[in-house]
Amino acid sequence: MTWPPLREELRGIEPYGAPQLDVPVQLNVNENPYGPSLACAADIATAVAGAATTLNRYPDREFVELRTALAAYLSTDTPHGVTAEQVWAANGSNEVMLQLLQAFGGPGRVALSFAPTYSMYPEYARDTVTEWVLGRRESDFSLDLARARDLVKERQPSVVLLPSPNNPTGTALPPEAVATLCEAAQDGIVVVDEAYGEFRRTGVPSAVELLPEHRNLVVSRTMSKAFAAAGLRLGYLAADPAICDAIRVVRLPYHLSAVTQAAALAALRHAPELLGKVDELRAERDASVDWLRTRGLQVADSDANFALFGTFADRHAVWQGLLDRGVLIRETGPDGWLRVSIGTADEMMAFKQALTEVLEEEAP
Repeated sequence: MTWPPLREELRGIEPYGAPQLDVPVQLNVNENPYGPSLACAADIATAVAGAATTLNRYPDREFVELRTALAAYLSTDTPHGVTAEQVWAANGSNEVMLQLLQAFGGPGRVALSFAPTYSMYPEYARDTVTEWVLGRRESDFSLDLARARDLVKERQPSVVLLPSPNNPTGTALPPEAVATLCEAAQDGIVVVDEAYGEFRRTGVPSAVELLPEHRNLVVSRTMSKAFAAAGLRLGYLAADPAICDAIRVVRLPYHLSAVTQAAALAALRHAPELLGKVDELRAERDASVDWLRTRGLQVADSDANFALFGTFADRHAVWQGLLDRGVLIRETGPDGWLRVSIGTADEMMAFKQALTEVLEEEAP
């Protein structure tokens, strides 16, 4: 037997991860470029110091206080409100998704999404021995609802994964698309991944509003993006309480540390400040999309804090040209496309200058 005795389907696979390079302008992993204020950081430090005095004890495994605070925050997105019993959290939305696949996927079951989609989804399916089925989006990255519904009815997935805004394209789903697929997937759950939900454009609703109408709907969020807390690793979801109860079966004991709970609660107390740059980033995104289009490039409509643009005969050469000029973006998405995270005004100016030079260099 080959050593180590790894599962055969995992042999030769590289671990997931974007390049982490020390360059002046890092616009490749959709981070919020604005960190917490000194006052917010001090409050988090005080909260963590308090938790440190009780580290000899296990944390609250039901993290009731945190779930209550997250429910209050989510309730601002729906007139129906959200209760603590409808909320679950884990170490980043990645662990939330993995727990959902552990609970509702598995051998003999199907997880389904529509390409292009988040590149980690098939890995969650693989890791839980769940069959992975991939439909296709249209050329503008929207969903043909009739075709999508037919695929769901044909394959009867136990989990449907719908990022909205979509990663890597930035496009959001209309409420009717979510409702249609929830009705089609009666024997499974439909997960609307709103990791970038706070960046959606005015008038684009959150799927949280649809929770009372669909017991199989799950809406996931993260504190990594709009909350400027990627280093905190806190993701969460809202769903029917029965779904939260089911996740308890597969969660690891005391999976959220006392330190994580304390830091997340402190960050939520500073939500207005941490979310204060969202409008500025939206404006910078829209301006960047317009600028890219003036350069003759295709750009996907974006409700996220990034823009997908192209197309290039050799996208790697463009990516490398930007990197050579100290600007790191992401080589991801369909062939020929690149994705840039929205940074500060200065960072976006550096990106535009570098891309202008690369395009002029690449021009025939």
